[in-house]
Amino acid sequence: MRRLVLALAAVTALTGPVLAKDEAPTPPATVKFAPVPQDAVLSYNLIGLNVVDGTNSNVGEIKDLVIEKGKLTGYIMSVGGFLGMGERYVVVDPSSVALTYDTGAKKWKASVNASKDALKAAPEFKYDGKFKR
Repeated sequence: MRRLVLALAAVTALTGPVLAKDEAPTPPATVKFAPVPQDAVLSYNLIGLNVVDGTNSNVGEIKDLVIEKGKLTGYIMSVGGFLGMGERYVVVDPSSVALTYDTGAKKWKASVNASKDALKAAPEFKYDGKFKR
C-alpha cells in the first residue's frame, strides 16, 4: 500500500508542471482613461498604408506596428515583391516616417526619405518565433 501511495505521489509531482498553464498578467489596480488628440492617427489608418519616397514613388507598405512597453517603436514595412511574391519586411523607426492627413482626399499619407533599393538592403524582419502570424 505504501508503494502505491509513493508511486501516486511521484506521478502527481511529475505531471503538475505539465498541467500548469501560463499565468495571465495581473492588470493594474485602476483603469486610466486617455484623451485622443486631434493630431493623432489610429492604427487602422496605418496598416496597409502605402509609403512613398521624395519623388512620390511607392517604396513599400506599412504591414504592422511594433509596440514596446506601450510605445510605438517601429513600423514593419513590406518592400519589394509583386503581388505578395518575393516581398520582404523591414522595420523602420517611426521618426523616419512622415505622416500627414490630406483633407482634400480625406486619407492619410506616409513618406520616407529612402529609395526602394535602400529599403530592400535594410536588415530583414521575419515573422517567426513569438512573432509568427
